Amino acid sequence: MDAFSQVLSGLRLNGAVFFSAEFSAPWGLSAPAAKAMAATAAVRAEHLVLYHLVIEGGAVIELIDGQRTELDAGEIVVFPHGDAHHMSSRGAGERPFPDYGISAKIKARDLRPLRAGGGGDISRFVCGYMSCDPHLSRPILSGLPPVFKINIRTDPSGLWLESSILHLVDEAASGRIGSEAMLAKLSEALFVDTLRRYVASLPEQQPGWLTGVRDPIVGKSLALLHSRIADPWTIESLADEVGISRSALVQRFRRYLSEPPMAYLTRWRLQLAARSLEKTARGMAEIAADVGYESEAAFNRAFKREFGQPPGRYRSDHRALAAQSPEDAADATNRLN
Repeated sequence: MDAFSQVLSGLRLNGAVFFSAEFSAPWGLSAPAAKAMAATAAVRAEHLVLYHLVIEGGAVIELIDGQRTELDAGEIVVFPHGDAHHMSSRGAGERPFPDYGISAKIKARDLRPLRAGGGGDISRFVCGYMSCDPHLSRPILSGLPPVFKINIRTDPSGLWLESSILHLVDEAASGRIGSEAMLAKLSEALFVDTLRRYVASLPEQQPGWLTGVRDPIVGKSLALLHSRIADPWTIESLADEVGISRSALVQRFRRYLSEPPMAYLTRWRLQLAARSLEKTARGMAEIAADVGYESEAAFNRAFKREFGQPPGRYRSDHRALAAQSPEDAADATNRLN
């Protein structure tokens, strides 16, 4: 399995569509950052990716820093880091925009289309989120910009996804049993399909993990490291398996990932260890061995360098956070960040 597929398969995605709208110009709405959205929707998630899929008409997206993105029908806009943003018709006027009762619909999980606006040109869209594990998704998410858009109407698979999602949104709004569960799975498929399209569109010379996985040398190296995380890797053994000299492998890695292979491996091992500390009750020695450390002491030192605190303290802090309500957890996470 290639490294991109390996990371995707481990993301533990949990998707949902939370809002459906038919707005007439002029209209506009303001979407809070993902942590606040999670609290509104009563979703317990460590990382939320937000998206809007435009079905008809168009829209303008504006981040808080002023970055604007124009959207047309068939385009999906994704916010990988859950940035707060505005979405509106072209020339919608001054903010703040009215709420239109959106917050109440999200809290009630009401997927019936909200119809509002000034009576002009119609725009239809659905909005959703994707929760994923922040540790397992870091290689992919760290290479994504605050916002990007993809047209999903360029081939039959995208058209099928769009029509299926719209059908299930209608079913969920009518209360048909099982439709929300199916919609969640299709939402996940839409996210993966959008990511694949985005990666395919990146220029070859662009640095980063997402372009690195397409490189035959770096991609094969990443696949090996991810599939055999506990192996006693050295630069020599990795270069031998890939079939390239040590110096050429390091140079290729630095070109795309700005660090040598063993530094990348260390950080990925510690991300996996952090997830185990948060999600399991396994002992330190077992976790250390699982991610390739021969001694617990060496693991403790490496973990503290990466996360600023020893593994035991890291585990206790995150357990305390997990015990809170979604609203309190969002506030606490904001303070930690």
